[in-house]
Amino acid sequence: MPHVEGEQDLGAALWDQWPSYFGYALSFITIGIMWMNHHSLFRDIERTDHALNVLNLLLLMGIAFVPFSTAVLAEYLEDADHRLAAMLLYGGTFTFTAIWFNSMWIYASRGRRLIDEHVSDQRVRQRTQRYIFGPALYGIGLALALITPWLSMGLYTVLAALYLLPLDE
Repeated sequence: MPHVEGEQDLGAALWDQWPSYFGYALSFITIGIMWMNHHSLFRDIERTDHALNVLNLLLLMGIAFVPFSTAVLAEYLEDADHRLAAMLLYGGTFTFTAIWFNSMWIYASRGRRLIDEHVSDQRVRQRTQRYIFGPALYGIGLALALITPWLSMGLYTVLAALYLLPLDE
């Protein structure tokens, strides 16, 4: 929340908050993409069991942390001294989330243990191929942050765009 005193201009104070707006939009879009993928994944899963519920809980823990790590990134994006740590927190959150998303799908699809009988083997393979590289690619983003956080942010943006694309129906 911007604070103005005396003759200060609220419009300017609001403009100075642009990293917060960026963080909000980034967090909203990212969580939305995760929700869309989660929804799509569970269309292919016919039933659940305790282990899948635990994996889903761990995934939810990562997703619930996204607004915090995004707010930290937005706060320190313009601060050269703290940008790297903020990007590592942000990227670490996505790496953690990708690990659990992937684990959940591998668990559910191994031997088609929880997959709906109407889901084709091709679709199972396609989803597996889509998710299998996620943890490694997000991890590469962490390494890229050590070179420059902006390169890391670029990779995370590309990954978000790729995960926004639908699977072939």
